[in-house]
Amino acid sequence: MRSIRVAAAWICLAGLSFGQSLAVKGDVESPVTLKAEDLASMPREKVNEYEGVLLRDVLKKAGAPMDGKLRGSALTTYVLAQAKDGYQVIFSLGELDTAFGNEKILVADRQNGNPIPLRVVCADDKAGARSVKMLETLEVVRLKK
Repeated sequence: MRSIRVAAAWICLAGLSFGQSLAVKGDVESPVTLKAEDLASMPREKVNEYEGVLLRDVLKKAGAPMDGKLRGSALTTYVLAQAKDGYQVIFSLGELDTAFGNEKILVADRQNGNPIPLRVVCADDKAGARSVKMLETLEVVRLKK
């Protein structure tokens, strides 16, 4: 019985032990570090067995140029998602914005109802290479020419 209680306590604290925070920085109005409770309070979505917050909603929280602000030179903006182990992938703001690509890309913190380290989940990708496990930072970069 004690082992069951210990396991249940571990599951409840798992989100905290993963170091659940996400830094959103770069070319945004308000760089922010979101903790697990911040993400939990945002609008939630489900993609297959994953649950979390849409990447575009996380970026909006930091003031990234989305929705009506995504035009002209702002269309050269991309997001560099980086994992704890250094793995990196890029998403364009155009593919995330509802007026353009409207891709359903998730910053997941739960799988099958259980807490997991933050992870980018790309629902419509045919290959899993843009799935970023142990997500730590999102850097918004506007190309300048």
